[in-house]
Amino acid sequence: MKRVKKSFHSAPARGQLTQLSLCIAMAMPLLATAQESRDTLPAVTVEATGQSETTEGTGAYTTGASKTATPLSMSLRETPQSVTVVTQQRIEDQGFQTITDVINNTTGVSVNQYETSRGQFTARGFDINSLLIDGVPTTWEQPWSSGEIFTSLATYDRVEVVRGATGLTTGAGDPSAAINLVRKRATSKVFTGNVELDVGSWKQRRAMVDLSTPLNAAKTVRARVVGEVSEGDSYIRGLSKDNSTLFATVEADLGSRTLLTAGLSRQKFDTKGPMWGGLPVWYSEGIRTDWDRSKSSAADWTRWNTVYQTYFTSLEHRFDNDWKLKLSYNRGNRKADSYLLYLSGAPSLVSGLGMSTFAASYNVHTRQDDFSAQANGVVKLFGREHELAFGYVNSRQKFSAYDRSATPSFGMASDFNNWSGASVEPVWGAPSYYGKSVTQQDAVYGAGRFNITDALKLIAGARATNYQRSGDDIYSNPYKLKYNSEVTPYAGLVFDLSKELSLYASYTDIFQPQNARDIRGDYIEPIKGRSFETGLKGEFLDGKLQASAAVFHIKQKNLAVATTDRLTGLGGLPETVYRASDGATSKGFEMEVTGELARGWNLSAGYTQFTLKDSTGDDVNTIYPRKLLRVFTTYRLPGALNGLTLGGGVSWQGRTYTNALDPLGVTQKIEQGAYALVNLMARYEFTPQLSAQLNLNNVTNKKYYGMFDAYSQITYAAPRSANLTVKYKF
Repeated sequence: MKRVKKSFHSAPARGQLTQLSLCIAMAMPLLATAQESRDTLPAVTVEATGQSETTEGTGAYTTGASKTATPLSMSLRETPQSVTVVTQQRIEDQGFQTITDVINNTTGVSVNQYETSRGQFTARGFDINSLLIDGVPTTWEQPWSSGEIFTSLATYDRVEVVRGATGLTTGAGDPSAAINLVRKRATSKVFTGNVELDVGSWKQRRAMVDLSTPLNAAKTVRARVVGEVSEGDSYIRGLSKDNSTLFATVEADLGSRTLLTAGLSRQKFDTKGPMWGGLPVWYSEGIRTDWDRSKSSAADWTRWNTVYQTYFTSLEHRFDNDWKLKLSYNRGNRKADSYLLYLSGAPSLVSGLGMSTFAASYNVHTRQDDFSAQANGVVKLFGREHELAFGYVNSRQKFSAYDRSATPSFGMASDFNNWSGASVEPVWGAPSYYGKSVTQQDAVYGAGRFNITDALKLIAGARATNYQRSGDDIYSNPYKLKYNSEVTPYAGLVFDLSKELSLYASYTDIFQPQNARDIRGDYIEPIKGRSFETGLKGEFLDGKLQASAAVFHIKQKNLAVATTDRLTGLGGLPETVYRASDGATSKGFEMEVTGELARGWNLSAGYTQFTLKDSTGDDVNTIYPRKLLRVFTTYRLPGALNGLTLGGGVSWQGRTYTNALDPLGVTQKIEQGAYALVNLMARYEFTPQLSAQLNLNNVTNKKYYGMFDAYSQITYAAPRSANLTVKYKF
């Protein structure tokens, strides 16, 4: 039975008041300096609300600024890291409905879809540990999925992806990438909205309503509501969904310089027939299987229901000197209730017998509270203007898991070759304790963009984090990890070669605590992920077209490696002894072009290639693709055919593989050869308000793995599908 060992989230760190005091003490002199010089400084261009821009209605594949890499608002050209922004127009053109759709089509990132309801996002060979929502990191217990990878895009304006280490903005994690979901906003001062109706393959149906309106005559209070429902079957036998999303937000101008925002979102996923684990790679005779893509290991009674609720509020004020202060609070509640059947082993090619079954039911709950305070603005030093940002963040997450006993729990499957999912559901017991964790991070950070010369900019910053995590489960000893003042540096240089081109270099850092002890019983220090990147960025056609080329080098240090020794007396259960070692090293390059090539012609194209080796020089994480090509383009025809937009693209990845034991005890390679997926779209605007769009995915009907692993299991990705969307704006 494949059960992923869970790690659990932690408890309060000390020194919060000290750090907050330090943050304020650092910021105040600079605020004072800026205040004194406000009469001599030119005005800083900001929106009246002080919020970041949106991409809705622009029709663009690019955006003016991003704050995912640093707390500074910089254009993509000014940011010394690889950044991709998936705008609202691209989301609409490619028919993206979930965050997984975005990751499967974005430069440098990929999805390891190892089950129907769970998956792992990856970048540059490493796991992506968290999603950010409006810049707030939301870490999820990935083995205990609550539907995060199927997060609906209905409530979001765009998705920002920064590749490499991102510890300055995200805190703990791997040196992979940060994915920031930026919410839609209530900015409209007139009643407006749109309605979308979708139908697609496998009885897919979807409806979405998005409404914005002022709430008072002065239009200083505005609201926005988004509702979405979707349901349908799947290419996988017995798998179906019934999902809903609700989003509501209000913005209130408390004055010309003060904005109050509040809102909530709720996403509900009801899944019937989910798989737990994959399909067997081999028959018991040692022969490779080749299942139909509709094959499932799920029973007809399995289900996995999740609810993700978020409440958020923020207060932002712009001072006379154009410095801004923003306070924000978010609460997230994630719940999942699952009734699952796991099949393991290898069936006989002749009889289909040989698969054992394990039934289990889990009820999990995660609550996360996040508070942040940030001040940023411009100061004048040594005759030049510089942008500074300071902040304090506090995040606390509580996780709990309960399971239900099943009668019977174990058994043997009937003929798996002809398995239809027909099975008697076990009798379930009452929920009993399985595990819990508490994680807390609180940190102060500071960053600045310093204009050394007209052409040379220095971006520098640091984050000091207190981290504490404690927990236990029924299969392991209680643990408590605690690290104070873990410093995460950030440094970058950007040199303007011309009006259009910039050369950059950066060093970024991140840390990841690990629940592993050495021979003395002490916890191994956190893994350090260090990322070096240098490249060239260009901005052309008045910012409508952006291009970049980068080389990167990521090095892990202090990775815990298991030894043959055992520890006893730590909590009742023996533990494996670990030792610190060098971790994996990722080296590679990336190229990307995004934007408008000519009037009506949009393009997004990116290529990534890297190697990933451990300290002995062996390839690791070989199931993650080393080569990725993502291309998509659209063209709106001129003249009499101006209402028609045509588009298409290719998503290609190189060979991946892993080694595993077959049923005869022989090590064999499981391999997915390089493959390309072709996607097409066409949209016709009957009027400025009414349009219809057809998206065709995997046009060539390529059969390929969604996942394969060392457990000798595979999943298959979706075959050719079609989706028709009718949209009306008002």
